Amino acid sequence: MRTTVPAQRTVLERFPAGHPRGSWPADEDAAAQRDQGIATHVVMDLSSDQFLVVAHTPSQ
Repeated sequence: MRTTVPAQRTVLERFPAGHPRGSWPADEDAAAQRDQGIATHVVMDLSSDQFLVVAHTPSQ
């Protein structure tokens, strides 16, 4: 039997979607986090109109 453990998401940074460079600031921040060994990616939060830099951490 396989058991899945849900992952928790931690928002590390928020960037306004209306930024003149679009998602680039969020992408650059996520890349810097990855360079430090933190697994991150960028998602769009439609309800707040922001790009979020998100890290996944396993639940304990």
